[in-house]
Amino acid sequence: MPAETAPKMASTNATMTKGPATTAVARPTFEEMGLSHGKRVRLTRMMYEHGPGGGTLLVLPIDQGLEHGPVDFFANPDALDPEYQWKLAVEGNFSAIALHVGLARKFMTSYAGRVPLILKINGKTGVPSDAQAFSPLTASVEDAVRLGADGVGYTLYVGSPAQDRDIAQAAAVRAECDRFGMPLIVWAYPRGDAISKKGGKESLYAVEYAARVAQEVGADIVKVNYPVASEKDKEAPAPYNTLSLSPDEAFQRVVRCAGRTLVLVSGGEKVSDEEMLTKVRSSMGAGATGIIFGRNLWQRRYDDALKVTHRIHAIFREYAGSSP
Repeated sequence: MPAETAPKMASTNATMTKGPATTAVARPTFEEMGLSHGKRVRLTRMMYEHGPGGGTLLVLPIDQGLEHGPVDFFANPDALDPEYQWKLAVEGNFSAIALHVGLARKFMTSYAGRVPLILKINGKTGVPSDAQAFSPLTASVEDAVRLGADGVGYTLYVGSPAQDRDIAQAAAVRAECDRFGMPLIVWAYPRGDAISKKGGKESLYAVEYAARVAQEVGADIVKVNYPVASEKDKEAPAPYNTLSLSPDEAFQRVVRCAGRTLVLVSGGEKVSDEEMLTKVRSSMGAGATGIIFGRNLWQRRYDDALKVTHRIHAIFREYAGSSP
């Protein structure tokens, strides 16, 4: 679906000011990202031809069935059927839907060409502790090509004791993405006891480090959580333990650390409509390219999910550019 007509910025990497003293970090252009032809074509489909358009990304993930188990569907039993999310992705005009190979194989027949696919190719269950977090492969980049995907999703646990084999596995996936011209989206999640002892997984130190690691290992897009200030920040390494930043200033640092890697903000647990929309506006105002909200949307009743999705579109249009 083409992007809706709306006021647009001059380019996707223009600097904006939203709210008091909040100046966005410049988003990298496709040229600055050094994209191959295949990656550029696929990102253009997601960022300009589907969803809100204008160089933004609105992604609906449904990898929670593997990562968290059926418990996430108790809040809205209708969402247990993946048809719910696929229908929402199409009718809500999302840039892409992100899920694992089993759901892709079973539902792409009905939805191929109607919404872009991001194939998540590694994952783990939520049963064991995250102390040794590692997500083995569940599919391949070649599977993504065969299914007609426009992106590959990979979870990297920064700080986990298993990060040596995780980074090595990510390097192999990155090489395959480069070979097939497939954009690589890294779910960059701080995990493990070492992270817990240095401010925690939601600290600016941890989130900023994860964003930098994603750029270093070759991600085209990185998915991160919004950093949350807490008393545990005092346990972070210097000088993080001395910083006093607003939430917007903290997230701008994260975007800067991602460098020439586009940034997606994770939705996390379900919150109120207004809290969610505030997070969307703050993220986009600070330089994010888009959001990837799952439970915050499909844990709502269908009509309510569509309504709040339309409100997200309206915010995105304020940050839309005119061309790739």
